Amino acid sequence: MKKITRLTWGTILCGLFLIGRVAAQPDTPTGNPLLPGYFADPTIKKFGDTYYIYATTDGIKLASGEPSVWISKDFVNWFNYKLDLKVPEGLTNCWAPDVIQAADGKYYYFMGNCQFGCNIYGYVSDSPMGPFSPINQGKAVIPAGTACPNLPALDAQYLVDDDGSVYAYFGTWCTSFGGMGFVQVDPSDMSTILKQRFIPIGEIPQAFEAAYPIKRNGKYFLMYSSGDCRLSSYAVHYSVSNRPEGPFVPGKNNPVLSTSADGSVDGPGHHSILKEGDEYYIVYHRHDNPHSTNGEFRQVCIDKLVFSDSLTIEKVQPTHSGINLGKAENTQAPNLAFRAKASASSWYHLVANQTAYSPGGYNYSYLPENAVDNNNGTLWRAGSTRLPQSLVVDLGKNMNIKRIATQFEYPAYYYQYKIEVSTDSIHWTIFSDKTGNRRCGSPMIDDHTANARYVRLTVTGTEKSGMLAAVWNLNVYDSLFEVPPFQNKETLAGPGTSSAQGLLVDFNAKKLKTGPIRPSVQNKGKLGGTFEKEGTPVIRTVNGVKAMELDGNSFLKLSKKAPSSLDWNSPFTASVWVLNPEIAEGECLMTWNSRDNMLQSSYAALMYGTSHFGAVAHGDGAVDLPYRQLPEKGKWHHIVVTFDGLLENVYVDGVLNTRQPITLFVEKSDILIGASGEPSENFTGYIARAQLFDKAMTPEEVAGLMNNTRPGK
Repeated sequence: MKKITRLTWGTILCGLFLIGRVAAQPDTPTGNPLLPGYFADPTIKKFGDTYYIYATTDGIKLASGEPSVWISKDFVNWFNYKLDLKVPEGLTNCWAPDVIQAADGKYYYFMGNCQFGCNIYGYVSDSPMGPFSPINQGKAVIPAGTACPNLPALDAQYLVDDDGSVYAYFGTWCTSFGGMGFVQVDPSDMSTILKQRFIPIGEIPQAFEAAYPIKRNGKYFLMYSSGDCRLSSYAVHYSVSNRPEGPFVPGKNNPVLSTSADGSVDGPGHHSILKEGDEYYIVYHRHDNPHSTNGEFRQVCIDKLVFSDSLTIEKVQPTHSGINLGKAENTQAPNLAFRAKASASSWYHLVANQTAYSPGGYNYSYLPENAVDNNNGTLWRAGSTRLPQSLVVDLGKNMNIKRIATQFEYPAYYYQYKIEVSTDSIHWTIFSDKTGNRRCGSPMIDDHTANARYVRLTVTGTEKSGMLAAVWNLNVYDSLFEVPPFQNKETLAGPGTSSAQGLLVDFNAKKLKTGPIRPSVQNKGKLGGTFEKEGTPVIRTVNGVKAMELDGNSFLKLSKKAPSSLDWNSPFTASVWVLNPEIAEGECLMTWNSRDNMLQSSYAALMYGTSHFGAVAHGDGAVDLPYRQLPEKGKWHHIVVTFDGLLENVYVDGVLNTRQPITLFVEKSDILIGASGEPSENFTGYIARAQLFDKAMTPEEVAGLMNNTRPGK
């Protein structure tokens, strides 16, 4: 796709496209994943008596979530907080952060971004929680090309040596550039580069990104990740030196952390190290289970790291149990909801064929009991995006309840909800009413006093349109315990709009006169407005069917923009009766969202072409959808794409042609028929009928639509 494939941003983050294994997340109590949500590239720190995890906010169009920090005093109860970070105007990514406390006592936050070139930016605060202000007048502290021409300056990790010297290691696509960057930084301003070196790939074999330095017993260990962060090939390696800048010698046992044999720990990497006493722990990300399409729904885990001698790291056994640091005995109240019976208004059963991210395919149920298993890797997801949706927990007997803590799927977006309690599951009283909530966080904490057996959580709204009601864990307590005093700021935007479940756009050439199309044609769908012509579309009869002929320079644009019910992850169905005389690489039949800031999964268009985006275009080859069997040229076809918030299906002539699991992050915009906004993708051929619904149709509904709209009837 001429304008879409240029934005293959996924390759900025990770390496070669290899295929991995898949297994479902175990349903036993686990310590891994450590955090409930999608976070990657974790940097763990301990300042005073508090642990902090800074990470890339994942699971949102190419890891583009807002920067945040997780904090904990006991390494069991973690709390998410959005950082106040004044990033340069126009930047939306905060990738792979690092935070260090400098000799001046201040906290310095560093992150990478590739929107103005791949650079590292720095910020300073009096607190590890922020607010953070830019240093170096907001300019990059490590620009792209440092240490090696054009080397992307991403994934910077800093090392403060025993003498106060400060070093940083950085780079991505290191295999392509032949190595990694190193700089010594002036500790007085944390931005002036005093020395730099290019660490050649021979010293760090297979290095792709994610440098992490650690000094131990006078030796400098440079750890890094290889492979592709989206796939099973991702793994952790290390090399050792007597000096911070090298030369480095590859270590034994490489890779020391890699995909597990059963595939349930998939693509572990991009890590940091926690030292507690004489023990070391590796904190890293791995893919969610089941593995989401595009491989950028990653989760943070921790396991033990062992140095067997002064130069050797033993292989890490990635686990689901994680690590118990023994710090929660006096702070964690028992969770009354653990393993309780759970039911829900609906739950999602994901069934799909294999993808590059899941060669074994998908057959997974997001059951209600997933919300009461103390497992940050399992979700209850409602069966559709329609709200309200409810989750009910049966505690087994009446109990005193003082606190309910809910971990929703996306900590950085707010959910609107209410919690009710009951002794008999018939008569309900309000425990907490957050139906007007505009504050995000994880967990969402609701305190009250009640005696009840049943707890009912009802999600009534979400910040973004099309977000599914989904919960990692719902925990119930009979006592209170210490929680951080902060709250995230309220968000003015939203909430998202629910689907109207209707036909919004309807163009029917059968109703029009033969010849050049009029300057405007009325939209017969509920959205209203008129189709304004661009170029010279003409109504002709082709193979007995009246249709609009488009010459590659003409198309229709609706006078009204797409409604909020087609925004973000909202369900839709796009249906077109089409005849394509000659099938090009990618020709757009219909779109309704913006190509601006077109990051991965942030665009959707129904296509008719031969390429990897031949069926549906999403802005990146990693998630674009090709036809399995290309519809034959020169014949009339009914082509439909449906999306229900989690699964995309493409039907040709009433038969399922291809599908993929996907989450979308689109921005509603102009509705175009026969064009995408990129002239090279304009359609050349004939369209008899084009319809757009803000609902996901079932296979039976698609078949009915085909029969009811068949041209020539």
